[in-house]
Amino acid sequence: MPYPRLWKAFMAATGLFFYGLWDYRFVALLVASILANQMLVVAGSRPGASPRARKGWVAASVAANLAVLAFFKFYGFFVNSLADGLGGFGVEASLPLLELIVPAGISFLTFRAITYAVDVYRGEVKPVPLADAAVYFSFFPYMLAGPIVRASEFMPQLASPRDARSIDASRAFFLITVGLVKKVVIADFLARSLVNGVFDNPAAYSSVETLVGMYAYAVQIFCDFSGYTDIAIGLALLLGFRLPDNFNAPYTATSLQDFWRRWHMTLSRFLRDYLYIPLGGNRGSEWRVARNIMITMLLGGMWHGAGWTFVVWGGLHGVGLVAERFFRRRTGSLSKEGAKVGGERWRRLAGRVAVFHYVCLLWVFFRVETLEGAGRVFARVAEGVGGLGAITPAVVLAVLVGIAGQYTPRPTLQLVQARFSRLNLMVQGLVLGVAVFLIDAFGPEGVADFIYFRF
Repeated sequence: MPYPRLWKAFMAATGLFFYGLWDYRFVALLVASILANQMLVVAGSRPGASPRARKGWVAASVAANLAVLAFFKFYGFFVNSLADGLGGFGVEASLPLLELIVPAGISFLTFRAITYAVDVYRGEVKPVPLADAAVYFSFFPYMLAGPIVRASEFMPQLASPRDARSIDASRAFFLITVGLVKKVVIADFLARSLVNGVFDNPAAYSSVETLVGMYAYAVQIFCDFSGYTDIAIGLALLLGFRLPDNFNAPYTATSLQDFWRRWHMTLSRFLRDYLYIPLGGNRGSEWRVARNIMITMLLGGMWHGAGWTFVVWGGLHGVGLVAERFFRRRTGSLSKEGAKVGGERWRRLAGRVAVFHYVCLLWVFFRVETLEGAGRVFARVAEGVGGLGAITPAVVLAVLVGIAGQYTPRPTLQLVQARFSRLNLMVQGLVLGVAVFLIDAFGPEGVADFIYFRF
């Protein structure tokens, strides 16, 4: 660390090695992305460059990154959709279809590249040396599944060496342990005990089992993704870097807008600042604002995956946000007098229940691979009660813990973390050792991939 140039070279090499452990062939893609984006950003920020030239360079950078993302992630989807569309008109089309492996974390890589180019264009950060850019693009804690760290958030932390004496190791290990509990003990257990079976073969389960499976998936995806984020933030802390929070009890949201302020917060802020606001945001007529919301959510859905299920998932979230905005502007909020007699409290409770169930309903489209698969899940829920054999006490407990844990006040969690940090180091080590032992004992054998690795 006292030798920044060597440290940056080592960290960049570590990131490339880490990525190569997944598939060494895509290390070249990561290196090419680093070099190309650095070249475009530097070219667009040359002294004396006109505003038009600067805008052209940043447009070229964004377009190039989106083109790579589209090629790997959406080529097959577009070709198949075009062939199906032509087939509907009786036209047989033999279009070239390539079997492409989607590079792990390519969506997150694309967003990092876009924030670098746009943040430099907006003057929020200056172009950095190639070594700094290489560390930013290949920083292994967030490389595969976020959080989406902007260049303006990360680059300033590279300006000076990290002070090893200021590293909050206690908080880092606390977060890593909590993330392992979420992922291994809760998310993986629910996936193998109920969720995978319900969504892969809903006909083998009763309506109640299928319904509980939908709630279980809502808990699974939260614990899986927020668990990864906790681990990533903890690993970055051990290296002296602070990453932004990505979750804030999303299932306690009282509206869909509130949900997206709490769920995958770095993605929500990215879509707001780099897509929604440039489209016009809340400015203009109601129809224009509704259009901006729908475009943002549809593209946000497609970012998650190349399939009509993700289009429907993002579109229905957009419809919900537009409907909320419409009714909020038409009816307004409750008066202060209503809040005094408990009206506001009941409104918030009703909002939490409605939003949670709407989100759980839409998670079905996120989990299945086809619209027909979603139809089979919904049909099974509506077919009758049936048995309860797959709903074990352990499954119920895991679901309740995953939801109820989000209602624990943040100051309480901070107090627990602070008290852990004040323990004697030997006691901290003993607590962590016991925690790892219990995680291994109660978690299923092996570890499933993180859900967001494929995005």
